[in-house]
Amino acid sequence: MIKNFTVVVIGLPFFSFILPSYADEAPSTAIKPRGGLQSVVDESASKEAQIWLQRIIDAPRKHNYTGIFVYSSDGHMETSRVVHMVDAEGVFERIEVLDGSPREVVRNNNEVKRYFPDRKTLVTGKRGLKKFFPALLSEPFSNINNNYIVKKVGRERISNRDCQVIILESRDHMRYSQRLWVDVSTGLLLKAAVMERDQVVEQYGFTQLEIDGEIDKELLTPKYSKRDTKLHITNPVSSKVVKNELGWQVENLPSGFSKTNEVKRVFSGKSTPVGHITLSDGLASVSVFIRPVTQNEPLEAHEFYPPQGAINIYNRTVGDNVVTIIGEVPPVTVMQIGNSVKNYKVKWAE
Repeated sequence: MIKNFTVVVIGLPFFSFILPSYADEAPSTAIKPRGGLQSVVDESASKEAQIWLQRIIDAPRKHNYTGIFVYSSDGHMETSRVVHMVDAEGVFERIEVLDGSPREVVRNNNEVKRYFPDRKTLVTGKRGLKKFFPALLSEPFSNINNNYIVKKVGRERISNRDCQVIILESRDHMRYSQRLWVDVSTGLLLKAAVMERDQVVEQYGFTQLEIDGEIDKELLTPKYSKRDTKLHITNPVSSKVVKNELGWQVENLPSGFSKTNEVKRVFSGKSTPVGHITLSDGLASVSVFIRPVTQNEPLEAHEFYPPQGAINIYNRTVGDNVVTIIGEVPPVTVMQIGNSVKNYKVKWAE
């Protein structure tokens, strides 16, 4: 599913939907490591499973593929077509949503353009800001065993291809588990399910797929740019900042999460920079956005937005600023992060 959260950063509409309160500190459900021979066996199995995770990361850099995949969550389904080509000049990709309002993503190496023709909007940016199926995983995996139990289980067939099933089982309630179906021949991810206990939160999966066929470059050409030349272009410009220059910190990080980046972003048509802190546990990522309150904006002390699949959004007003937390983690996690964001000194210098 192609999601655009630019609106979150520059001013979300205010919904009346508020999730029930969560306890500040839920009981720990962390799984303690076992010792002895079983520990050695588990470690060996985990290392083998992590080799498959690396294959998932490497496959989109090595293989051409075209296909149809389906995203599903909470009764909602969305079908997309993907064309992915690798050559001497790099990696090129086009994803077109086939259901509902038209949307399209076109990638040229690390440059990504997202087209929203109904809104006459083109959003440009870097690939690192968003991952798209099947290239959902990113490096590094250095601390993944601290937060997940990585298992290599049985084999199944997806789109008429043999797949190895890998499970990333969360060690606590602060992150989701994942179940991955990996093509045995190429390492390409063919199906992925985000799980909370035994319930599927969201799922991607190919229904049609061709790997390593010849790709006509014309199939990578944006569809909507030809028909609509009056697209409003939004280009978030980022500038890195030195440690703590934003003047904001997350004081009570959930176990296993750490800060991976800190930037200021300026969006098209906006003069005030937005602070952006990114957090990760080695698999799941969370973004913390901080922006000044706009004139006449209604203020809510705490507010949840309706979840979008595995993505939960939490808003909190801190003084004259709005803090928005967006992450592919459970509601309790974005709430803990949001409630622990503290202001030390604000430097919004241009």
